[in-house]
Amino acid sequence: MADLVLRAARAFVDGAVRPATVVIEGGRILRVGGLDDAADADLELAADEVLLPGLVDTHVHVNEPGRTEWEGFASATRAALAGGVTTIVDMPLNSIPPTVDPAALAVKRRAAEGAVTVDTGFWGGAVPASLGRLEALWDEGVFGFKAFLAPSGVDEFPHLDRDRLHAALAEVAVFGGLLIVHAEDPQVLAAAPHPVGRDYGRFVGSRPPEAETAAIGAVIDGVRRTGARAHILHLSAAAALPMLAAAKAEGLPLTVETCPHYLVFDEAHIPDGATEYKCCPPIRDAANQDALWAALLDGTIDAVVSDHSPSTAERKFAGDGDFDVAWGGVAGLQFGLAAVWTAARDRGVPLERVLPWFTTGPADLVGLGAKGRIAAGADADLVVLAPEERHRVTVPDLRFKNPVSAYLGHELTGVVRRAWRAGLPAEPAGTPSGRLLSRA
Repeated sequence: MADLVLRAARAFVDGAVRPATVVIEGGRILRVGGLDDAADADLELAADEVLLPGLVDTHVHVNEPGRTEWEGFASATRAALAGGVTTIVDMPLNSIPPTVDPAALAVKRRAAEGAVTVDTGFWGGAVPASLGRLEALWDEGVFGFKAFLAPSGVDEFPHLDRDRLHAALAEVAVFGGLLIVHAEDPQVLAAAPHPVGRDYGRFVGSRPPEAETAAIGAVIDGVRRTGARAHILHLSAAAALPMLAAAKAEGLPLTVETCPHYLVFDEAHIPDGATEYKCCPPIRDAANQDALWAALLDGTIDAVVSDHSPSTAERKFAGDGDFDVAWGGVAGLQFGLAAVWTAARDRGVPLERVLPWFTTGPADLVGLGAKGRIAAGADADLVVLAPEERHRVTVPDLRFKNPVSAYLGHELTGVVRRAWRAGLPAEPAGTPSGRLLSRA
């Protein structure tokens, strides 16, 4: 006897939206068949609903322990599930201690144990002090190592200069690891105008595209020298796309992500003083945004992830709208798919083109082959989406710890109505039952 049988006139299977019956047993998908595959279904989706694999978000700053007043495992994973995300991978900062050695990973795991609503994995950190010792953290199950090439914004997670970047790449190449890189060049940033004041255009000018292209060029050079796998985080500057496409065409083991806020917001529509939109690298102009969309459609960009980087309202609005003072990070974990799908509809991009960016793209980045797909043998993490239902984001909707988000007040299309994790019903307000994941 199957544990659960779902029938949907529309389900996202093998890259297409089609009719399907999904049979679940022991927390995994036993088989996927046509509408008449099983005599009886436990649930038949409504005509306006689509059955999706649970989304995977590999770029989430949970901040616990140490800065749990900004966000924590309980609140972050509730927000994830509300947005259809059933698996996250937590960044090694801004928690204290940062996840740069096995002892710090153990602290992080203890904080997360019993608190997570969705399955949760962890990144390690590549900082100057951890170089030469990364394999020990890899052996403990992290999915890879994050490095900054410019100051991170927190003193306990220093950046790597170019020599240390190449040393980190050479080190992870030995054991087949993955280096994920915040790619902005500190020398270009130092030479740019200072972002004092409420002027959003001045803030964008303080982090020009050249900062990203210079840093990404250094990563590509290091990958070519060492053969290491590398991943470019939160690509904002479309100017880097030609070099990234060329590196991929060369066969270099390089992948790229961007974020919903770069795809749905643009510089011209961000008011001065609206520091809820501050992030690094910044949200740029509409032409830049168009190029990012084109790169998603042609495969140059592999995934869309949130870079959920929340803080308290006091930090986010510090300086009364001064972009130099306010914390940089967009709280968006809950709204990524709805926001991008809203913009995709306006661009004539169908849902089946959008979904891989949120499912198999990030899942495959971290080797979670049982996540992000509806297929026999996959984890039974499933989501019901009403893709045409509209809603305006209000404060009571937010599942984050702090009621601050760039998405507040925006009308989005696409509502998550229900979800299952490992074949069992999962609700944001329910008992936390997510697993802690290890790479192995």
